[in-house]
Amino acid sequence: MVCVLIAVAFYTLYERKVLGYIQIRKGPKSVGFWGILQPFADAVKLFLNEMILPMKSNKILYVVAPIMGFALALFLWVIYPSKYCVKFISFGLLIFLCISAINVYCILLAGWTSNSKYAFLGALRASAQTISYEVSMLFILIVPVLLILETNMEMALEGYTIAFLMFPLLLVWFTTTLAETNRTPFDFAEGESELVSGFNVEYGGGLFALLFLAEYANIIFMSTMSMIWFLYNNNLMVFVLGIVVFSTLYLFSRGAYPRHRYDLLMMLCWKSFLPFGICMLFLCLLWFF
Repeated sequence: MVCVLIAVAFYTLYERKVLGYIQIRKGPKSVGFWGILQPFADAVKLFLNEMILPMKSNKILYVVAPIMGFALALFLWVIYPSKYCVKFISFGLLIFLCISAINVYCILLAGWTSNSKYAFLGALRASAQTISYEVSMLFILIVPVLLILETNMEMALEGYTIAFLMFPLLLVWFTTTLAETNRTPFDFAEGESELVSGFNVEYGGGLFALLFLAEYANIIFMSTMSMIWFLYNNNLMVFVLGIVVFSTLYLFSRGAYPRHRYDLLMMLCWKSFLPFGICMLFLCLLWFF
């Protein structure tokens, strides 16, 4: 868990550096050598801020929501495949789907308990987006599971690479993870120009930091899932390099694409990605029988 938090901290610095060079400017460079201590300075600043609770909010659930989101983001890493695991989880994929589904409740709680119309509107949009793309994500993930006949992530690394066999499937999977983690160009949950930061608009200080850490931990885990199910490799260095490449693609998409319209996002899911995932699943079943 400590390694995950350190990775998230430096991933935020990496994002600011990449976006800075994409926009032809410098990222953080003053705190420490090349800005290397900037994530720790941000963490200290956020957690030392006063925790202000909105007057008419449901105060207990208002505090519970970000803690719950952060805890679920860390729980996902329990199923991370490692050669040094003491206990192997046979149905790691099923646990991943269950925990990612529960994440919707954290967003809904954060928006509803704030007792703010802006936050509640952002929570509704985010929950509808997350639930919709979970359906297409499920059908896409079933395809590599059927091809290697394994739901244990540790054993999945012993399989074979299907990204080159079904490259369009990998592209659809990556786009789905962008929407699932609320990243640009699908960051409608936090559309600053429309929703004043969305469901977390009333949060500040340490509670906002927990929501922030949960989001970035989920991004890194989705990059790990991409490597496990689509680019199987037992070599640790290649595996880590692949995670870095997928994580960088999230940043490039943020720097390159504008935010789309919300109705087009939902249409993309229900009219394009979902039929595509069902067709790929049907083709796999035909190949078996």
